[in-house]
Parts: sequence; C-alpha cells; structure tokens
Amino acid sequence: MGIVTDVILPLSLAFIMFSLGLGLSITDFTRVFFKPRDFLIGLFFQIIILPIVAIILVLFWPLSPELSVGVMILAAAPGGVTSNVLTSYAKGNIALSISLTAINSILCVITVPVILIISLSILGYGSLNDNQSLFSVALQMFLIVTIPVILGVLLSNLLSSFEKLAKNISIVLFVLVLFGAILSQRENVVSYFAQAGLIMFALNILMMIIVYFLSKYFKSSKETFRCWLMEVGLQNGTLAIVVANTFFASTVYLIPAAIYSLIMYATAIPLIYFLRRN
Repeated sequence: MGIVTDVILPLSLAFIMFSLGLGLSITDFTRVFFKPRDFLIGLFFQIIILPIVAIILVLFWPLSPELSVGVMILAAAPGGVTSNVLTSYAKGNIALSISLTAINSILCVITVPVILIISLSILGYGSLNDNQSLFSVALQMFLIVTIPVILGVLLSNLLSSFEKLAKNISIVLFVLVLFGAILSQRENVVSYFAQAGLIMFALNILMMIIVYFLSKYFKSSKETFRCWLMEVGLQNGTLAIVVANTFFASTVYLIPAAIYSLIMYATAIPLIYFLRRN
C-alpha cells in the first residue's frame, strides 16, 4: 500500500483538483464580492455548522478513535466538484455553487488542518504525529490541492478542449480511489460500515434538515436553498481519503469518508428527483 498511499492517491487528488480548476475562471472567485450574503451563509454551513454537528455526533456515538477522527476528516473536507453538477440537476443556483467550490478549494488548505487539530483536541486524542504541525499539514495540502486548482484556472483557456476529458478522468480516478480505500479494508469493511454507516447517514440528513430550516430563517430563494443543500450534502470524499492516508498511519481513518462517498449519492439522487418534481 506504500506507493498507493504515498504517491498514487496524492497525484490522483492533484489531477482531480487540476480538472476542477479547468472549469473555473477568475470571475468565480470575484463574484462573491458583489453578492456576498448567500456565499457567506453557504460558507458558514460548510466550515462551521457541518464540523460542529459532526463533533456533537461523534462525542455521543460509540465509535473507535480511528473512526471518530475519520468522521471529522470528512466533515472538514470542502464540497466536491460533484455538487456543481448536481446543483444544476436540482435547478439550484449554479453560479453560487461554483463560487463556493472555488473559494473552498483554496480555503481548505487552512480550514481542514485547523478543524482537524481542534477536533483531535476536543475528542482527547492528542494531536497530529510528532513530525507534523499545522504548518506542515497546510503546506502539503497547498501542494496537492491549491496549486493544482490555481494551475487549472490559469490554463483553463489554453486547455479548454481538454476540460471534458479531464472531468471524465477525474470521475474514473475518484471511483478507483473510493474502491481502493474499501478494498484496503475489505476484511473489516462490513464491520466498519455497521459502526460508521449510520452516523454518516445521520450527518448527511441532519445537515440537510438544518439547511432547510435556516434557509427559511434567512428567507433565501428556492435556487439558493437548493445550492446550499447540495453543497453541505456532497463532500470532497477524495480529499478526505487523501488527508486520512497522508496524516494518519492506519487506513481505518479513511473508512468514514469512503462510506459517506456512497451514502451522499444515495440521498442526493432521490432528493434531486423530489426537488425537480416540486
């Protein structure tokens, strides 16, 4: 597993983030300054509310330390590029979804390490490994997440014809990463699913319920509400898996992310059908 976790997984994530960048433009980053309210609320859902809900669930749910940390890694991950596509299918605010994905892809270099370190402290599991610090985690994430996104944006005009192929390759890589993570724990995957499956489902459903009621409070438009639903429900599972593999010795830490990557589609697809019907 050494070459897979140390080389193939980070390179796969880097390419996925690069393909994300190819579909973005500078406008996607600057648009938020003209209509900041809906963007800031969406960001608040993702980087504040989601981790808080996750930590509360973990504190009261009987999980092993590894699985508990794995839940928090998933909760810290930003929304994935899939949320843009499914927001479109749900007839939500696509521009807002793309802006949230764009900014979150840059911010996660700081938010993921900070949320992870705070979570470890609250759970009483100590901190990161002795040779890792907030800076070292942020630096590694900057290299495999932020730089590929920036390169993709800068090269988007030059490689516009390559964008569709890059997206398809990214989907294949995501599937390979997901099933590779599951296969690495194939002897225990049923047990882990029994332990962590319900909490990941609960996290997904709870966040959608919270977004529903808060969108009523904020009097958001139907399109904005649908965008927020997709953004909080669809996390970047590949990033979570790579973070778990990069910063923790055992592959058990990535199981919640792998499980959630399956659950989020199982809930999102019927939800989209319902939203389109109504």
